[in-house]
Order: sequence, then C-alpha cells, then structure tokens
Amino acid sequence: MPAANTPRVSVLVVSWNARPLLERCLPSVAATDHPDFEVVLVDNGSTDDSVAWVTANLPTVRILQLEDNLGFCGGNNRGIEATDGEFVVLLNNDVEVEPDWLTHLVARVDSDPSIAAVQPKLLQFGDRGTFEYAGAAGGHLDRLGYPFARGRLFFDLETDRGQYDEPADVFWATGAALLLRRSALETVGLLDEAFEFHMEEIDLCWRLRRAGYRVMTEPRAKAYHIGGGSLAQTSPRKTRYNFRNSLLMLYKNLPPSGWLRVFPQRILMDGLAILRFVARAEFSHAAAVLQAYWQAHRMKGAYSPPSRAESIPPSYRKSIVLDYYLRGRKTFGQLDPGDFRP
Repeated sequence: MPAANTPRVSVLVVSWNARPLLERCLPSVAATDHPDFEVVLVDNGSTDDSVAWVTANLPTVRILQLEDNLGFCGGNNRGIEATDGEFVVLLNNDVEVEPDWLTHLVARVDSDPSIAAVQPKLLQFGDRGTFEYAGAAGGHLDRLGYPFARGRLFFDLETDRGQYDEPADVFWATGAALLLRRSALETVGLLDEAFEFHMEEIDLCWRLRRAGYRVMTEPRAKAYHIGGGSLAQTSPRKTRYNFRNSLLMLYKNLPPSGWLRVFPQRILMDGLAILRFVARAEFSHAAAVLQAYWQAHRMKGAYSPPSRAESIPPSYRKSIVLDYYLRGRKTFGQLDPGDFRP
C-alpha cells in the first residue's frame, strides 16, 4: 500500500498501430519503482493487435480505447480527462525509462508548489551516452521563437559528460517524457489540439510560465527515446507542422506589439530556410514552409493574443540561428549565460 501522503501519478502513453514499440518500451514503464502510479495506454483507434498484446502481457496497464486517431494532443487530452492522478505524465510510446525515473520526477515537482512541469534527462535509445533531439536536458526559446535545448542545438547532439547534471529551470520541457501538475493544467488548459503534433509542449510550457509556474529538468531521472515514431525527420509534413505551430505559438503567447516586431524577422529567417531547401533540391520541404504560413494565417483568428502584462518573452534574448550558423556556436555551453532571461 502506498503511503497516505504519496501523490498518485497517471502515466499516459498515446499509441497508434505501434505494437513493436510497445513491446520494446512499455514493459520498462510498467516496471516503474514508485509507490502509487497507474499506466494508461491511450489507443488512438489502432487497427493492429497492439491492444491485445498489451492486455495479454501487461495486465496492470489500463487501456483507454478511442474510436478515432486524435493525434498526440487529442489522445493525451482524453487521457488527462479520464484519469485523476495529482500528477500526470505524457510519455511517448517509443521511450524506455529507468526504474526510478518517476520517483525523481515526483520528488522534484513535489518540492515546490510553483513547479508545474518537469522532464527527465532524455538520451538516445541506441547511443545512451548522447542526448536525444526531442528535449535533451531541457529547452529554451530564442527571441524569434526557434527552440533549442541544453545538449542539442539544431541537429548537433552533445555527449552526456555530466555537464547538465544539476536540476535547472528551463523555458520548456519535452513532451516525450513530461510530468505535469494537474492543478496547473486546470489553470492554463490542456494541450492545444489544433497543433496536432509538434510544439504543443512548448506552447503549454509557455502558458504555464505566463501563469507564474516553473518548468524544470531533473537529470537524476533518465529516459531513452527512439524518436521518429510519429513523423520522421525527413517528412515534409513534419516540416509543415514545425513551422506552422511555431508561428501559432508566437501569435497566441506574445502581445500584439511583440508579434508585430518579431513577424518580419521570422519571414526573413524562414525565407532563408526555403532557399536552403531549394538549394538542396528538397522542394517538398520548401513547399511545406509556404503551406505552414498559409495555414497559420487561416488559423490565427481562433486565438486572442495576451496583453503585455499577461505575457512573458522567450528565454533567450538573441537569435539561435545567427549564433549557430554565423557565429559557429554548436553547443549550449558556448552560449553566453547573460543572454538568458531568468
């Protein structure tokens, strides 16, 4: 029996037609060493036998079957609504965890009521000494809304040498393995289902920070991410989601004056990205950026930007694009700490 003061945790794993990934990763989640938690497989209308396999082999895992594929955001939101844990974890179906991962995350978030989100150290599944792209050791956002992480700038991944082994406040935590305080979600709302995939956790963390909450990384907790389970890095659809959702995230979290200041610079930077795609004969990706702008323009009317008093700016005052491509700064440690907002 768990101690009376042990907070209950609901671990949500959204999946669609992914039995091989579940076979590889879900047993480690079910074997988590924590006194009071539940694992809920949110099945997004799978047509394979993944649900049958989980039912037969991992009987402690609760199954929430959805009729349709609601995507990452919709699936997780239905899972949050169907559970009652004081804390809820969004965990990708291609993530393997250490037995004590949840204990460390809960200890961190439970240490301060202002902490609303915390992620583990995220490492590659294959090369476990290297940080993983999706979130590494916690993320930041530059002044134009481009994300990067401690341990990962663009596609340069750092070796884990213990350089990020202290808990730290960050601007965003990875949605691949993200523990959230339910009461904070009741304050700011759930994942934005219009995003479907990508940037949704950054938007959520931005909203949490705007509400006065902290977002942290707890490196004693470790998770290993395969990556590319939903969309491959080479997918033009992924490019479209990333550019579109980045623009929507800026529009809904910056005040109108901030948006007007940033948007022309974003057009310039994203225009350079289009030219780079064309130069590499990646025409479908160039078209995806243009589609992203068109979709963002059509969708932004659904949002009401915050006032200046209700907003907070991104954490990094400079442009990570210029730092990386022009100044040759390839690791997080090469960035000036003075350029980060607290």
